[in-house]
Amino acid sequence: MMRRWMGLCVLAGSLLGCAQVNRLDAPAAHERRSDAALQDDRNIEYTAAQRIAEKYRQHIRVNVTSFNHFVLLTGQVPDEMTKAGIERIVAGVDRVKGIANELGLARENQDGIRTSDSGISGDVRARLRAYPALPLDHIRVYSEAGSVYLLGIVKRAEADAASAIASTTYGVRKVVRVFEYLD
Repeated sequence: MMRRWMGLCVLAGSLLGCAQVNRLDAPAAHERRSDAALQDDRNIEYTAAQRIAEKYRQHIRVNVTSFNHFVLLTGQVPDEMTKAGIERIVAGVDRVKGIANELGLARENQDGIRTSDSGISGDVRARLRAYPALPLDHIRVYSEAGSVYLLGIVKRAEADAASAIASTTYGVRKVVRVFEYLD
């Protein structure tokens, strides 16, 4: 089966918040990544986070999410130079094959907004679980500043259904799809 990466498709939604890394807690009974890819993703996340923390100790909040060697960066940094520097660090991590740099510029982290984003992610996951035709272990859900990021290896119909569900969830400002499509 050929797989193709679709960079980022942005869909509009509703309104709200800031960041929290959230993973679906569903068992990986139908995981579409190999065991090696799962371990690589964990290693990429850990290595990138460690290297970022070594270089940038203050005034940043960065979440590193890897799915099938494709990295999503979310959070806040103080300036464009820091944003570009973090992307260079992640690009230097072994086995990274692509980066979606969604880091925002902000001077101050707002804990109340992060709590709201945790709620948004939970609401999206709950609504996805209620949709019986959608296998949850193929999709990871993250929220940042009211934006919901959907990552996974999916069929186009699954991507469309997940995006529609996420975009109609209360508090969601936009949905960003970072999917690898199965042909």
